[in-house]
Amino acid sequence: MSTGTRLAGLLFLSSSLSFPTALYAQSTDAPAPQEAEGDAVEDIGDLQDESEADQPEISVPGGGIIVTGRRNRDPERNSTQVLNVLSEADIARTGESDIAGALGRVSGLAVVGDGRVFVRGLGDRYSLALLNGLPLPSPEPLSRVVPLDIFPTNVIASSLVQKTYSANYPGEFGGGVINLTTKAVPVEDFLSVSFSMSGDSETTFENGLTYIGSNLDSFGFDTGLRDIPGNLQSFLDSGERVGTIDLATSEGIAAELFPENLVTLRKVNNQRPNFSGSITGGTSIELGDDTYFGIIATASIKNSLRNRTVISQGGSSDLSELFQDFSTFITDENVLVNGLLSFGLDFGEHTIRWTNLYIRDTLKTSRLEQGTDILPGFDGFDFQNQQTAFFERQLIDTQLVAEFDFDRLDVDLRGGYARTDREAPFNTSFSYTRTNIPGDPFGEQFVAYFNQLSDAGISTVAFDDLQEELWFGGIDVSYELFDSFELTVGGAYSDTTRRSSSREFRPFIAGDLLDDSLVPALGLRLPGSIINAATLTGFNVTLTEASPFPVFDAGIETQAGYGLVRWLPADNLTIEAGVRYEDAAQFVALDQTIFNAPIAGATPTNNNNDYFLPSGTVTWEPIDDLQLRFSASQTIARPQFRELVEQTYFDPESNRRFRGNPLLTDSELVNIEARIEHYLGGPNRVSLAGFYKEIDNPIENTLISASGQVLTSFANAPSAELYGAELDFVYGIDLYNLGGTFFETKQLLLLANYTYSQSQIKVGATDISPTTSNPNQLSALIFDDGAPLVGQSDHVANLSIGIEDTEKTQQATLMFNYASERVTLRGGALPDVVEDPGLTVDFVARSEVGVGGLPLELSFEIRNIFGRDNFEFQQLGANRIEINTYQVGTSFSFGVKAEF
Repeated sequence: MSTGTRLAGLLFLSSSLSFPTALYAQSTDAPAPQEAEGDAVEDIGDLQDESEADQPEISVPGGGIIVTGRRNRDPERNSTQVLNVLSEADIARTGESDIAGALGRVSGLAVVGDGRVFVRGLGDRYSLALLNGLPLPSPEPLSRVVPLDIFPTNVIASSLVQKTYSANYPGEFGGGVINLTTKAVPVEDFLSVSFSMSGDSETTFENGLTYIGSNLDSFGFDTGLRDIPGNLQSFLDSGERVGTIDLATSEGIAAELFPENLVTLRKVNNQRPNFSGSITGGTSIELGDDTYFGIIATASIKNSLRNRTVISQGGSSDLSELFQDFSTFITDENVLVNGLLSFGLDFGEHTIRWTNLYIRDTLKTSRLEQGTDILPGFDGFDFQNQQTAFFERQLIDTQLVAEFDFDRLDVDLRGGYARTDREAPFNTSFSYTRTNIPGDPFGEQFVAYFNQLSDAGISTVAFDDLQEELWFGGIDVSYELFDSFELTVGGAYSDTTRRSSSREFRPFIAGDLLDDSLVPALGLRLPGSIINAATLTGFNVTLTEASPFPVFDAGIETQAGYGLVRWLPADNLTIEAGVRYEDAAQFVALDQTIFNAPIAGATPTNNNNDYFLPSGTVTWEPIDDLQLRFSASQTIARPQFRELVEQTYFDPESNRRFRGNPLLTDSELVNIEARIEHYLGGPNRVSLAGFYKEIDNPIENTLISASGQVLTSFANAPSAELYGAELDFVYGIDLYNLGGTFFETKQLLLLANYTYSQSQIKVGATDISPTTSNPNQLSALIFDDGAPLVGQSDHVANLSIGIEDTEKTQQATLMFNYASERVTLRGGALPDVVEDPGLTVDFVARSEVGVGGLPLELSFEIRNIFGRDNFEFQQLGANRIEINTYQVGTSFSFGVKAEF
């Protein structure tokens, strides 16, 4: 039975988000919204101001409200969809500096690595991130969407997480959509300046590593020092291959590849604390009756250091023997710079916003690895390897959104352009090997073997450059035919192009063994000292290029149209029905123009598919304050560029390399959910949901090599299913009965959520999962029948206990976050690689104080109070080896914010 047939009986209806952009209040004395009978606000409810000024500002495509007999201003309750909304106050309560950390507190969400958000245990390829309802390209080759840790919370007015699909959103929807809304027209003029300092027990005032680099590294910019050297650039422009150039040209290139200030590790004593600062200002100008023009601008910088000592091992098929055992000491300096300039115009019921966003995220990493590689017949090779690198991620985005409200007719127009860049210049690795081979004149010494002795370490330098551009346009038109019936139609177009270049070079000196005069050039050194750069001049140096496929072009063009209806057959019943048609042409192809002679062997990708994607939701309120929902939909998940391109990328967070599979195909999903919600007055509520997903051709991470390092690729599993339950609880307790002036305005706020989920891959004996090495690869050789999906934790739970003042900024919150083990990499013949996030405990406190008439806000944070470490491993019975395990430590932060 086809997926469409399975849904036919369910999907006689469809859904979309059912609330508009919340406008700011034009006057401070606007009347409070009326509450319907049965929704009277209790004492604790009175603590939440129901004026429009306090409602979260949300901008999404195709929004609209149908007013029922009971309609308050809580968007989570109003929407016909299952969603969570974090307002600016909610985000502040978490104390997080970036939006990824704040989202980690939402039920069913988990943040993995550097800002990648997993919804209900599904990987980031099943998540969709939007900014003001518009898509964004990613500067990361390893992430489908922009990593959300590069969005500071001070530019975000609200964050919406929708877990059920509606036709106004793109069809690539699996776990959920995350829509970030930037601040627009302010209620009143403001200016705020903030500064904070932080550190952690593993890094601050401890020893670390670095290299000189450029003078602006600590501000996230390069002075041009890392530009491609002149001799190398001339060679790249020539279109020649390294094997065709003469010796003089090769030596000229090699002489510039390892400048001492970019490849020489240095020890740092007593590393400084982290720091961050921001300035944000806004003004609102009244242009006439009910017409306001607003400007908001913000700029910030955050510089943080982090030490890690990562344990990485490799073993036999039963993990009983260690073949590789390495420990890597890493010092990362991460700099985040961002700026936002937003213009907004409110006239009558209409809003126009022009948002311009700049984000630059850089990582300067210094790594020193030591370990042993056990080889048959030898005592084992000992390695001491170093890596210096500078990863630059940059996003420039401009978007124009116009939302017009003509009584019964609403028209939304959206358009935008975004460009992301990711550069990694002079990504350099030096490998020093002690062979321990009897009779070898250098067998007891560490040597950089540029003659590429078999099984010895290899030294390389790489220049990576990725550029992605996105053009987007859309229109949504809603018309209220009757008080209880509304029709919406819309269309969207997007065109994304990516160019990805990775040029990795290896210097080579011929000869089995070199005489003593060449030893200094080869980096002979004593164990334990900091490694110095080798000098490659005058030694008959030739070059090899690591990647046979250095440059790829990719693109996807999508055209979509949708229609949906919203119908209220009764005051307590809402039905939405609709369908989305989406056509996409996706390609990935090796660039054959960079060399004078064509390159053979690369596999192109051409995925041209179109889909009809129905969705539906019924919302029923059988009694006051009790709401039931049922939702069903069909969606897709396309393979992403990074999963298709046959290039190798290094991910500094997971400490491993990735390579794409151009034979991947689209995944198709069926999504079903039922939910009951009970509203207890004011902010108090409890909800329970059950969900089910069936996935055809899910894309999974797979292990394709374990030779000295973990190398990850991707493959389509035949099918999978995911099901689970979700509990969400919010309850506030007024503390005034405790007596005393302190408790007079205090409330205790409890927030708890728990998600239980189970997933399993289904594999038949004859199922095929194509790979480039074997297009007829049997799925059973890669996947185990019944294994869980990559990234899925059986249990995810959050608990927040906080005391807050209801009349001023004063709060203290203790937060618990737990996620059970989840697979991060399919092991194939070996056991799967598993991550164990475990339990982390954080404490956040904020309070406003007055100093000389100047209002200040002080903040204090303790993160990972009990020092939960990072564990990633393979295990078979009692045998276990570590893949990416390191100590995390406890972090502290002190901040001050001034309002003018």
